[in-house]
Amino acid sequence: MADLGVILGDLAAESQAIDDVVAELPASDWARRTPAEGWTIAHQIAHLAWTDQKALIAARGSEADWQTEIEGLLATGESYVDDGAAAGAKTPPRQLLAEWRTGRAELADALVAVPSGEKIPWYGPPMSAASMVTARLMETWAHGQDIFDALGLARENSPRIWHIARFGTRTRDFAYKLNSLAPPAEEFRVELAAPDGTTWAFGPEDAGQRLTGSAVDFCLVITQRRHPEDTDLVATGADVEEWLGIAQAFAGPPGAGRQPGQFA
Repeated sequence: MADLGVILGDLAAESQAIDDVVAELPASDWARRTPAEGWTIAHQIAHLAWTDQKALIAARGSEADWQTEIEGLLATGESYVDDGAAAGAKTPPRQLLAEWRTGRAELADALVAVPSGEKIPWYGPPMSAASMVTARLMETWAHGQDIFDALGLARENSPRIWHIARFGTRTRDFAYKLNSLAPPAEEFRVELAAPDGTTWAFGPEDAGQRLTGSAVDFCLVITQRRHPEDTDLVATGADVEEWLGIAQAFAGPPGAGRQPGQFA
C-alpha cells in the first residue's frame, strides 16, 4: 500500500522546487508564454492553485458540493479548465503565489483526513487519497516543466518522479478509453532508467511487448510535455507504439501534446 505521508512529502518538495523558481521572477516574467498554447507562467500557477481548490472540494466537501462542481463543468464545456486558468492569471503575481501556497497546504491537510479506504470523486475515476496526491504530484511536475521550458532552464529531476512513472503505467487503459479505443489485453513491461542511475520496472518480466528508456522521458510523454519522437524511449510491439502516441495520465479530453522537434 502506498505511504500517503511519503507521497505528500514528495508533492510538497516538487511544489517548492517550482515555487523557488517563480518566487524570484519579476512581475513582467509571469507574462512569459509557455509551451501550452495561450498560457503564460501566471496561467500555469493559477491552474495549479485552481486544481488544488477543486481537489479540496472533492476531498472535504459533500456529495452535493461535488455534484455542483460537475454541473459547472458540464455547463461550461471544454473551456472549463482554460477559463479557470485565465481568471486566476489576472491576479497579481505575489497574491497568486500566496494563494497557491495556502491552497496546497489546505489540500494536504484535507487529504490526510480522508478515511482509509474512502474514494474521492474526480473528473476521471474516483481515487484514494494516495492516488489523488500522486495525481497532484504528476500535474504539478508537468506544469512545472512548462515553466522551466518558458524560462529556458534545465531541470534537475529526482527519484520522486517514480510516483509519476508508476502513475503513467497505471493509467494506460484510461488513455485508451479517452480515445475511444479498446485497451490491449496484454500487460506491457516498462523498464526505465531513473535519475539516480537505478532501474525502475513495471509489469511482468515475460511480457511480449516492452518499453525502455529514461524515466524522465517517460514522464514527459505521459504528461504530454514531449513528443515521443523527441525522447529516448524504445517501444517493442505495435501496441506499445500506439500507447506512446495517446498516453495521457491526466483527466480531461485527449490533449494535443507537443509537436516533434518543438524543443530541438
